[in-house]
Amino acid sequence: MDLDMGAMAAAIGVSVPVLRFLLCFAVTIPVSFLWRFVPGQVGKHLYSAFSGAVLSYLSFGFSSNLHFLVPMLLGYTSMVLFRSRCGIITFFLGFGYLIGCHMYYMSGDAWKEGGIDATGALMVLTLKVISCAINYNDGLLKEEGLRDTQKKNKLIELPSLIEYFGYCLCCGSHFAGPVYEIKDYLDWTEGKGIWSHSETGPSPSPYWATVRALVQAAFCMALYLYLVPQFPLSQFTDPIYQEWGFWKRMFYQYMSGFTARWKYYFIWSISEASIIISGLGFSGWTESSPPKPCWDRAINVNILGVELAKSAVELPLVWNIQVSTWLRHYVYERLVQKGKRPGFFQLLATQTVSAVWHGLYPGYIIFFVQLALMIAGSRVIFRWQQAVPGLIKKLLVFLNFACTLLVLNYSCVGFLVLSLHETLASYGSVYFVGTILPIVLILLGNVIRPTKPVRSRAQKEQ
Repeated sequence: MDLDMGAMAAAIGVSVPVLRFLLCFAVTIPVSFLWRFVPGQVGKHLYSAFSGAVLSYLSFGFSSNLHFLVPMLLGYTSMVLFRSRCGIITFFLGFGYLIGCHMYYMSGDAWKEGGIDATGALMVLTLKVISCAINYNDGLLKEEGLRDTQKKNKLIELPSLIEYFGYCLCCGSHFAGPVYEIKDYLDWTEGKGIWSHSETGPSPSPYWATVRALVQAAFCMALYLYLVPQFPLSQFTDPIYQEWGFWKRMFYQYMSGFTARWKYYFIWSISEASIIISGLGFSGWTESSPPKPCWDRAINVNILGVELAKSAVELPLVWNIQVSTWLRHYVYERLVQKGKRPGFFQLLATQTVSAVWHGLYPGYIIFFVQLALMIAGSRVIFRWQQAVPGLIKKLLVFLNFACTLLVLNYSCVGFLVLSLHETLASYGSVYFVGTILPIVLILLGNVIRPTKPVRSRAQKEQ
């Protein structure tokens, strides 16, 4: 068996541990499909927890499930003993344990060298555990003081241990997301809300959407395997790279980022297929005639939305969508004081949490600080384009698109190479243009303050 695995791994250019993970990851699709036929709510919770634990064991070994138990039990204990503070307690304990695992395993180095470990799944699990505790904490608060998302997701009663374990380890999202709320998981398992046949009519068919996600996954992997030998990350420290001209180096940075993204598109497409075929990905019906099922809960990336983003502000809405949503609801919005508007502090703090969640590598930290600068600079251009008409507005729209394209692919090199030396070497090779540009835009935004466009009375009343 080991020889067969070795031959298979060599044939597609990956290590045996990565191949084992990919096989288990693909198996989440039939396992999620079989969930539909498990009888009873308790049976479904047990199946979700057991299937996730078994696939984790096969992928990463027995220690992985021990690692998962730590934040799960910390979160549940805090909900039982310290409900009024369980959200903040679980946030810091969950992130603290995740950071410890990041430091111990140094997963980024392992992934770059073709290895694999359980910290990727632990990252997803940490967000689930924290959101569950915060929602249980919100269940104590007065309705009028809550945002709409808090009202929707708050927990009045403590989930049972088997419900909690099923939610945390449900195999469809356990390995790579998407993150979703425990209220949605419970409604899905119990056949309530949009999953109630009596309210929504016939159960939506997941098969066409699943096939579409699998075709997308195959295309993404094929393109990634074709491009990755042509644009290796090791090129950034190669002497020949420094001999290239500025525009050739910029193009190489763009292609390196472009190539790496297809790996993530593949992973998320497989997760999407798994969540869709289980039924959990269903998010309602369209208003068309006849109505069609929507599967937005399963979607974690909009590929064209990323590659053709007109503004950096759009990126959190189209890349790692469910994690971006989690960060908005559980970090960004909760840092805004009542009656005040969010500013750069909330943006930077959110990106810092995202960086720590990914790991403590300098490349991650630098990338997410860059992302905060990029979004802030993009907002400046957007304010300008809203205040001018005609051709100038079109030029500013194009400028925003071009800046987003340049700064994103410049910045993401740090996310890929991770080390401080390689990150600074790649940034310095193009004279730090992707750092200087958004800073200049932010400074200009404080000097050139466009007047707000005049709105008609009808627009104001809308």
